[in-house]
Amino acid sequence: MTIQWYPGHIAKAERELKEQLKRVDVVLEVRDARIPLATHHPLVNQWVSGKTRVLVLNRVDMITTAVQQLWVSWFQQQGDVPYCTNAQQGKGISVVAQAAQAAGESMNQRRRDRGMRPRPVRAVVIGFPNVGKSALINRLLGRRIVASARRAGVTRQLRWVRISEQIELLDAPGIIPVKLNNQQQALKLAICDDIGEASYDNQQVAVALIEFLKDLEQANSRELLPPSPLGKRYQLEPTSFTSEDYLHTLANERYQSNVERTALQLLNDFRKGLLGKIALELPPNE
Repeated sequence: MTIQWYPGHIAKAERELKEQLKRVDVVLEVRDARIPLATHHPLVNQWVSGKTRVLVLNRVDMITTAVQQLWVSWFQQQGDVPYCTNAQQGKGISVVAQAAQAAGESMNQRRRDRGMRPRPVRAVVIGFPNVGKSALINRLLGRRIVASARRAGVTRQLRWVRISEQIELLDAPGIIPVKLNNQQQALKLAICDDIGEASYDNQQVAVALIEFLKDLEQANSRELLPPSPLGKRYQLEPTSFTSEDYLHTLANERYQSNVERTALQLLNDFRKGLLGKIALELPPNE
């Protein structure tokens, strides 16, 4: 299975984003805390060159505190300060706003030094589809003003919104590389619903998720997942099955042999956190 997805609205949005970045002071880069490496666009560093970048790890409610601490420590070693948020519940939002505001104060001080008047900070929120950008903006605004849903491709055009007298924010559609060269990372994007569903086959991605979970259990990676997430959820342990056989057996036992329905159920259970707090990535040195 090869996963590739680059619809026309993303290509258009990327062109427009590059133009708007010339006007921007601060870039809020949002990543999925379950897969912070897979949700990093390789061109971000080039796009934000010379600007302040605020790194946001969203959906930290879906990983354990131990994994969150590992990622915070790792990013700090890389010279980053990650801000951990749960945008759906509004947790961690105030410190993100403070970080953007602090960057703006530095910008305005430079303007004053040149004899120019201060102006509102211009910030942009960028990241892969469905990592929580719009939910973050709504929390920063304190009201629902941009469309937000747990699926890729909801935001399709750029839009400026004013958070306060001090900050203006640009909401941008999810940006994804033209070609996904790392297919292991592409699989993680599909599992986490951070890529359009037209790009993959649900049954194949569900099998890949089962394989990931089996590998993590065999590695005894307690930081990454709770004990026996599949067995506890479906009363069927995966150890004596291949991943594909497990999916079909689960379909036969619980879903009237409907394999597609079973695959969707399994993926949705993971995406909603019903299998427990599960990270699909750890920092490289771990």
